[in-house]
Amino acid sequence: MFAVIKTGGKQYRVAADDLVQVDTIAGEPGDTVTFGEVLVVGGDETLLGTPTVAGACVAGELVSQGRGPKVIAFKKRRRKNSRRKRGHRQDFSLVRITEILTDGRQPSGKAAAPADAPAGESAAPESGETAA
Repeated sequence: MFAVIKTGGKQYRVAADDLVQVDTIAGEPGDTVTFGEVLVVGGDETLLGTPTVAGACVAGELVSQGRGPKVIAFKKRRRKNSRRKRGHRQDFSLVRITEILTDGRQPSGKAAAPADAPAGESAAPESGETAA
């Protein structure tokens, strides 16, 4: 099953367990995020929205916040001794899609365990504790 979601003015085709790099979303790593603007839900039966699919949402887990590569904007006017150099790094959020929901169902709210950590153990120590 796949879905087409809209966030940050862009559209993304996503499926369960996909990692998607989207414009910055407020939150901390590990938080659950929900995308309500679902344009298409595909699978056995395709649902097209007008403009969105009623009762559909996509849930995901915020993996990390980051910044993209530096892009240099260099402008020069020849023979005028005029030049300008400007750099820019775009902020982004990395989201792991956990489930695609239809018919008005709500996300389960549980975050998927990291692949390298055994079940039942958290990857980071609890607040106030130190790792020994």
